[in-house]
Amino acid sequence: MQTSKKFVNGKSNEKQKSTDDLRINEKITLPFVRLIDEKGVQAGIFSRHDAITRAKTIGLDLVEISSSGNPPVCKLMDYGKFKYRQKRKVMKSKKKQILLNMKEVKFRPKTEKHDLEFKIKNVKKFLQQKKRVKVSIIFKGREIIYTEIGKQMLENILIELKEYATVDSPPKMEGKQLVILLIPTV
Repeated sequence: MQTSKKFVNGKSNEKQKSTDDLRINEKITLPFVRLIDEKGVQAGIFSRHDAITRAKTIGLDLVEISSSGNPPVCKLMDYGKFKYRQKRKVMKSKKKQILLNMKEVKFRPKTEKHDLEFKIKNVKKFLQQKKRVKVSIIFKGREIIYTEIGKQMLENILIELKEYATVDSPPKMEGKQLVILLIPTV
């Protein structure tokens, strides 16, 4: 049974191999491998058995880096140290991520007064919780003709929220939406 890979822009859509997917030592099945030594220098093509023997004499592991090559590319390395470094790299990248506390409140040009007041109350609550708020006025169908109504509505909303928020980005049209980003005042 053949499995087909889907290619987009000349590249397969398979995910990158994680450290758990790598084959090491006896798990490598093909008879010949292209060997990269511990210094990162290409040593040549070796039989699988010779490459594993060479790795064990040095005290390292034979790790299959790329199985797509012909023959597959294998490297001599300390697999435990390699996994540890990969784990540390992932932890560092997670530490650097900034989580944005952003909420979005959507309005329509035909939003009635009570609904408008209710949604503004929610925006105030989000701003008091120190969250950014994206206020969107969505125009559907032919409502796009009445962007002036949306702009006037947005100005009224900003007047209501002037003591709770400052404008981070000015109002702008994104497709059929009029969008403004508010940040809480400190």
